[in-house]
Amino acid sequence: MARTMTYREALNEALVQEMERDQSVIVMGEDNAGGAGGPGEQDAWGGVLGVTKGLYPRFPDRVLDTPISESGFIGAAIGAATRGMRPVAELMFVDFLGVCFDQIYNQAAKFRYMFGGKAVTPVVIRTMYGGGLRAAAQHSQALYPIFTHVPGLKVVLPSSPYDAKGLLIQAVRDDDPVIFCEHKALYDTVGEVPEEPYTIPFGEAGIVRDGEDATIVALGRMVAVAVEAADDLAPSGVSCDVIDLRTTSPLDEDTILESVENTGRLIVVDEASPRCGMAADIASLAAREAFGALRAPVQTVTPPHTPVPFSDALEDLYLPDAQRVANTVKDVMNRER
Repeated sequence: MARTMTYREALNEALVQEMERDQSVIVMGEDNAGGAGGPGEQDAWGGVLGVTKGLYPRFPDRVLDTPISESGFIGAAIGAATRGMRPVAELMFVDFLGVCFDQIYNQAAKFRYMFGGKAVTPVVIRTMYGGGLRAAAQHSQALYPIFTHVPGLKVVLPSSPYDAKGLLIQAVRDDDPVIFCEHKALYDTVGEVPEEPYTIPFGEAGIVRDGEDATIVALGRMVAVAVEAADDLAPSGVSCDVIDLRTTSPLDEDTILESVENTGRLIVVDEASPRCGMAADIASLAAREAFGALRAPVQTVTPPHTPVPFSDALEDLYLPDAQRVANTVKDVMNRER
């Protein structure tokens, strides 16, 4: 049975259900327990945007407040995962990855390979990313391509409350390290979410809109932008496939290529910087594997290669929006090769 709930609530419910199911699941991060051990209300925060609110009273021994030391607690989570626990650690903003990156890319990502498949590291690192909330250049980046570049990491970007719950449960149960990226502008979005636990397999993109004239590939918050653009184009007779990647590693290449073979046109919408980003990677995939089907050059819609502006007006110009996506689709429709 499905009910309507927010993206934030769906993530919280996923954590509750997995902690009830499996005693080895622990949650750790800054303010996850609201300053436990100090004066004042316990469970005051639940993380910086409230995703873990309510967990501490239910699981007081398994919700851990940590010092402001990402290298310390991310390293501790990875170590705990190698010893039989299933930690869910919160790297508050993805922008802080530099503080703890060695533990992630040079340790956790390598263990299974270096130990001949005998070592498992079932750690989930939840993190917030993305612009649009006037958080400036050090708290607004979309850095998931950096994690995607590293073999051994699984990288997840849910775009809806339904996907948020199903993908997080899958992440907790997975035996590999998972980087779980939550766009901070999605926490209050609402959608239908089943009450019972369920999983969404990694590497299976979602087709959120069917069309015949062009393929739009998007991820995270950009999925809603792509759908809005497709809706705006429909009255003019242009129908678009909209593909939600869900995960960037593993990447569902088959769904992308099947759609491009059908439509002959590809537009990739990505909030990350254009250099070495997912848009460039997917454009390369299409050019390499579906060149004969392309009826026009592949186009990408991304921010410019600059830091995220703090100015309201500049940040609005920086981020891809539905109008830019629709204009790009129109341009592709008019550029037959």
